Amino acid sequence: MALSLALAGCLPAVNPQAPIPQALVPSAEAPTRLVVVLPGRGDDVQALRESGIAPAIQAAWPDADVVLAGLGFGYYMQGRAPQRLHDEVIVPARARGYREVWLMGASMGGMGTLMYDRAYPGDADGLVLLAPYLGDRALVDDIRTRGLAQWDAGPVPAEVDAGNYQRELWRHLQGWRHAPARTRSVWLGYGASDRLAGAMPPLAGLLPEDHVVVVEGGHAWKVWSPLAQRLLTAAGPARLDAQRSP
Repeated sequence: MALSLALAGCLPAVNPQAPIPQALVPSAEAPTRLVVVLPGRGDDVQALRESGIAPAIQAAWPDADVVLAGLGFGYYMQGRAPQRLHDEVIVPARARGYREVWLMGASMGGMGTLMYDRAYPGDADGLVLLAPYLGDRALVDDIRTRGLAQWDAGPVPAEVDAGNYQRELWRHLQGWRHAPARTRSVWLGYGASDRLAGAMPPLAGLLPEDHVVVVEGGHAWKVWSPLAQRLLTAAGPARLDAQRSP
């Protein structure tokens, strides 16, 4: 707890009792879809504005509105981040009539994107993961050593909490091995020198090979924003092909 408080002291101020901060970046043309962007641990809405992520998304998808969602560290500590994201961001977005709603997250936001998919499987039409945080090194090393197919997540807990959420996230990912329809709508990108790069192979192995892009660079938006544009440029035609498939 003391460590968590110390870390929180280095982060943007967040009041998890307040509604999730949001900023809409409208498309230059009639919007048909929405991309909701979740921040990394040290980011807030203003940091997302300055990251270049919204222009990158709209360069690939000119018909996309973008919502920059300030789902900060405090909301995760509260234990209701996926539910809050669903109720306060996704449901109102669906009510506005978008043809598709995609989730995109970097680092902690990538974890949040996966946590949302675990809580609401398939609710988002697509997921874009930018160097997602996937758990403590010991857990990731165990999964890499055993192989995700053979790794045992243990008994299903009565509830997900701070002590087991990482294992439950990987239990959810294990289920993707039998869900090709889900993995066809998931895209992963990260830098080769990213400090989280070692955790990516088990996740990458679940996805179609051309849905994973590794570039030069580390753990920063200057890597992720161009990656997002590249991934969405590829995802647009691929998504249409998947919709046409029987």
